[in-house]
Amino acid sequence: MIYNRCCLIRKLCLLVAVLSICSKTQADVIELVNGHKVQGDVLKQGADYLLVDIGIEVIRIPADQVRSRTKGDSLSSDKPSVSKSKDKFYSVAQLPAKSIKELARIYGEAVTLVQTPSGLGSGFIINDRGYCVTNYHVVEKETRIAVTIFHRTKTGEFQRRQIKDVEIIALNPFFDLALLRIPRQKDFPFRYVYLAEDDQQREGEEVFAIGNPLGLERSVSRGIISTRNRNMQGIVYIQTTTQINPGNSGGPLFNSRGEVIGVTNMKLILGEGLGFAIPISYVKHFLDNRDAFAFDKTSPNTGYRYFDAPRRKSSEIEK
Repeated sequence: MIYNRCCLIRKLCLLVAVLSICSKTQADVIELVNGHKVQGDVLKQGADYLLVDIGIEVIRIPADQVRSRTKGDSLSSDKPSVSKSKDKFYSVAQLPAKSIKELARIYGEAVTLVQTPSGLGSGFIINDRGYCVTNYHVVEKETRIAVTIFHRTKTGEFQRRQIKDVEIIALNPFFDLALLRIPRQKDFPFRYVYLAEDDQQREGEEVFAIGNPLGLERSVSRGIISTRNRNMQGIVYIQTTTQINPGNSGGPLFNSRGEVIGVTNMKLILGEGLGFAIPISYVKHFLDNRDAFAFDKTSPNTGYRYFDAPRRKSSEIEK
C-alpha cells in the first residue's frame, strides 16, 4: 500500500514537471486581418500560407490573411497595449476585438456634437485635457463654436452638456482637419478614444462610425472597408460602406477593436454606401505638427484657402 502510494506521488510530480515545462513553451500568436487571433505552433511557412498546429488539429492560414505573428504565452493579449505619442498628446493602442455594441458603449462618450452658426458636425476627444478633432469644413470661417459632450451615468442614461467657449487650436484645410480645445469641466470628465497604430486595415474588414447625422446624436452605423486607398484630388481616402450623412463629418471611423482608423468627412450624394474617411496617418501628422497649422485669429489668412494661381493664356502656351 505504501509502495503504491509512493509510485502514485512520483507519477504526479513527474506529470506536474512535464506540464510546467510545456507551459513555458511560447507558441506563436497569429493576428488575422479581421482582428481575431490564433495561437499554436507554426509547422511550416510557405510562400502564401502558414500551417499551424493548434493542439487539436492543423490548420492552413493564407498569408494574405495574416496581419502579424508574435510569440506569446497565451491569448491574454486581451489586455490592451497602449502607448502615448512623443509629447503625450494622444494615445495609440492595440485593443482586443469586441462586439460593436460593446465598443459603442465604451467609446460613445468620446464622440461630440460640434455646432456653429452655419451648421453642425461631429468630433472626438483624443485626451483627458479636452482636445477634440473634427473636420475643417465643419468650422470653416467660424469662430463661435459650441461642443456638446456626453456622459453616461451609473443608471446607464446619457447626460449632455453644451459648452460654448470652445477654442480653435489648429486648422488644415488641405486635409480637412481641425483641432479644438474644450474647457475643462470639473464634474464632467472627458472620455477619449485611442488611435490605431498604423494603416493596416484591409478591404472587407468590418468598421463602424459614431456621429450626429442630421443632428441625430450618437448614431452608430456599420459597414466594411471598400478600399483603403481611394485617390481623390491627390489625397488618399478610406472608402467604406458605412453610412455617412451630413452631420457625421468629423466623427471617428473605428475598426473592430475600437481603434480610430480615420475621420469621416464626405460621401457621394448620387450613390449609396459610398462614404469616405481621412486615414489615421494624416490625422497623426496633423496632430504631431499642429504648431505648423496653429490658428491665429489676428491673421486674415488663417483658416482660409489661397486662390489658385491664374492660368496661362493659350497664346502664351503655344509660344
